[in-house]
Amino acid sequence: MFRRALAWGALLAALGLALAARYGLGTPISEELARQYDLRPVVLPDGRGLPPGEGRVEEGQRIYAQKCASCHGENGEGYPFNRLVSEPFPITPDTEPVEYAIGNYWPYATTIFDYVRRAMPLNAPGSLSAEATYGVVAYLLNENGIIAAADTMSARTLPAVAMPARHLFVPDNRSGGPAFR
Repeated sequence: MFRRALAWGALLAALGLALAARYGLGTPISEELARQYDLRPVVLPDGRGLPPGEGRVEEGQRIYAQKCASCHGENGEGYPFNRLVSEPFPITPDTEPVEYAIGNYWPYATTIFDYVRRAMPLNAPGSLSAEATYGVVAYLLNENGIIAAADTMSARTLPAVAMPARHLFVPDNRSGGPAFR
């Protein structure tokens, strides 16, 4: 059964590539454009991979208003896309996923930086500079009541931010076959 499904998948992939080539679908990109979107290294929870730079709440608020508010609401309340600002109430099994936000769900501030840098804004992902990203993250952390308005976020300070939901995440210490690698 699995082999049959694999064969069909390979056939469909080959057909798709053939049709794309025949009709000129897809656009090759330049090396320069590829480098623009190559945002390695990934930022780890301990801050490894964070670029140099810094951002402040006030700057982040301005950038958020220009680049983020149209999707996440003027104050991060979440319309039409996900909410970003919430009360730091505890997440329980009864909490609806629509209520998850930075202040009550994300375990690491560095993960917020990495996600914003790679995926936002929706119409131009990866376009924010390190300073702009630090600023937006500082603004969002401040709006969630996690840092003070005077705090500056940088590669040194961001990993030290204690996220309210950090205790909700536990390491997966299972061992086993390939599914756990």
